[in-house]
Amino acid sequence: MKFSLAALFLVCLSLAVCGQTKVPQFKHYPSTENFSGKNAPVIIGKNEKTFRTRLREASKEKPNFAGRYILTAWGCGAECLMGAVIDAKTGRVYWWNFTICCAANFAADFKPIEFRLNSRLIVFSGLRNEEGENGAHFYKFENGRFVFIKTVKDKNPRSAGQNRKSV
Repeated sequence: MKFSLAALFLVCLSLAVCGQTKVPQFKHYPSTENFSGKNAPVIIGKNEKTFRTRLREASKEKPNFAGRYILTAWGCGAECLMGAVIDAKTGRVYWWNFTICCAANFAADFKPIEFRLNSRLIVFSGLRNEEGENGAHFYKFENGRFVFIKTVKDKNPRSAGQNRKSV
């Protein structure tokens, strides 16, 4: 998933943060490793059993996040997404500990989850667990954990309930 310049511009306008708040950038969180070997089989423990089919299918893909990980997400409701990261080298699964939903429809190419192969930064846009602040939530993936960096609140009152895009 790529974050287009047009989408970034619209997000900045909607969030009213351009020039006012320093927004984390993918280039500031480079991945330290690239994996190009054969993927390890995904490790299915008790937490993964419910989603084993989705995880097994995703584990066959090439890494798409932080050099050696496969980020995968699936629906958990009308506008809700949940997911995990699979280490292609070891097969270990790392879950993010919330769902993401209700992201405002900023542009046609808007994605509620933004990430890069060459970066440990991940941006979840919308509400975490369908509550709290609506906005862009920045995390870095470090030592198998999603470490919160900051939230940039959505300043657009229309996005609070009317202008949603189905995911």
